[in-house]
Formats: sequence, C-alpha cells, structure tokens
Amino acid sequence: MNQSRKRLSRVAVPSLAALAVAGVALAVYSSAAPSAHAPSSNMPGKAAARPVHQATAGDSDDPAMWRLPIEAYMPTKAQSALISSSRDELIDACMAKAGFPDWTPAPDLPQVGGKTLTDWRYGIHDAALAAKRGYHPDAGEQRAYDQAIDAGAVDESKADKGTLRGCVSQVDGQVPESSAQADLVQQIDGESYTQSATDPRVKAVFAQWSSCMKDKGFTYATPMDANNDDAFGDMNTVTDKEIATATADITCRDKYQVAKTWFSAEVTLQQTAIAAHQDELDQVVAETKTIVDKARAAVR
Repeated sequence: MNQSRKRLSRVAVPSLAALAVAGVALAVYSSAAPSAHAPSSNMPGKAAARPVHQATAGDSDDPAMWRLPIEAYMPTKAQSALISSSRDELIDACMAKAGFPDWTPAPDLPQVGGKTLTDWRYGIHDAALAAKRGYHPDAGEQRAYDQAIDAGAVDESKADKGTLRGCVSQVDGQVPESSAQADLVQQIDGESYTQSATDPRVKAVFAQWSSCMKDKGFTYATPMDANNDDAFGDMNTVTDKEIATATADITCRDKYQVAKTWFSAEVTLQQTAIAAHQDELDQVVAETKTIVDKARAAVR
C-alpha cells in the first residue's frame, strides 16, 4: 500500500452538504473545485481544477435511487457481467483442455436485499416489505439465492483444485477481475461509510431516532443496532417482534430523515477523498475500460 493510501484514513470530516431534491444532482464539490473568485484557468501557469463527481438522488425518498460519488469509479453492472462471463468461458475452456470437460463455473447468484450500493446501505426503508419480513429480504429473493448457492456448492467434475488454480491464474493474465488499484475504490467506499456515522449531524439524527424508538418501546442507540440485532438473525424466521421493530424503525428514520442526512455526510467525505486521489482513480477507470475491451475480445 502506498503512502497516499495510508493517509486516507485521516480524511477530515467537512461540513455537511444539503441533499438536493429528486432528480437534481447534489452540487457538492471538494476544496479542489475553483471558487467564483479564483483566478481563471486560462491564465498562464494556472491549471484548471477538476471537479469531483457529483452524487445524485434520482428519487429523494428512495435510497435505492441515490448514487454516491465513488460509484463513478466502479465497474457498471454491465461491465462486471461481461468481465465475469468472459472469465468463466476462458476458465471453462482451460479446464476442458486440462482434462476436466465436465467442470462448469458456479452459477451467478441472483440479487437479494439491496439492489444498488445505496439501497440498504443505511438500513431498511421499504415499509411494505418490513411489514411482512422485518429486516429480512423478500422471501422469493431469498429462496432463489439459496437455491443458486446449493446449485454451485457441488462440483461433480472431480476437478483437481491445483489445475483450477492454474487456469484461474492463466485467465488473470488475459482478463483480470479488476483494476490493480480497485482496492483504493473499496477503501474509500468503506472508510467513508464508517466515518460518516461519526459526523455530528448524523450522530444528532441517530439520537433523535433512538429517542423515537424508545417512545415506541424499543431500545437501540443507532439504526444499525436494530438492523443487526442478533435476535433477528435466523434467516428462516421472521417474528412479530422483528416486524414491530422494523416498522417502528422506518417510521422514526423517515421522521428525522436519517438516511438523507447520513448519505449527505458520506457524499462530502467521499468527494474529499476522491479529490486527494483523483489521478489514481482516473487510472482505475482507464484500466477497467481496458479489461472490458479484453473481455469483449476474448469471447468473440
């Protein structure tokens, strides 16, 4: 890990930016963006500052429609699917050539729970689903996911694990899974989430949410404490208590705009981190495009 990445954990928490209304981009820029009184970028010796990617809220009341700035540096779903399918085909061909024609890659897992990066990031938000399933995902989605896991758990080809590792290594050289610096994207994504929960305005709405929950008979310090309660951990059981807790949770979240405040805090943190690592992140995007081109060429 290079020194610049080590410093990332010490990104300061700036003041929160206001969340825009539905369909409007969040006009939040890092300190790298020029001010209205900054010298013109056309002046000799002055390089134009690059604005950091904006966050968006396609529907201000639906966290699934929000988009964090760091997502601009992640592969799209289409890109990820192309890379994955190309790698599967190449590994399959390698295994067949090595004497294991019956080997097949594990099936893709269907989505369960959150459908986007922000969907369940700040906790549940679908009151209708919570009234049926509490903190659990849709029953049909869970069933499909479990079936896919079971289907991929058994390899009847009796393939040698060493051979498989060799084929995977070979394909890594042809179509890598991701950019060599993709870990930086994940680091920013993870650290901004953790740090945003300590922002003063986020802590303030957590306290309001906690008081609201207490008035309804539930004692939790933060929304994710309720979300992660071990009492609701059995994936095959949804109790009346869980449903009552989850529905109260959403009511209190909505009352104090917990998710919006949390999202806004995280946007600001991410834009600060992105500005500090812009060149590296631009390289991630370029490398991802190269990998996609390799994946497309490999399966023609």
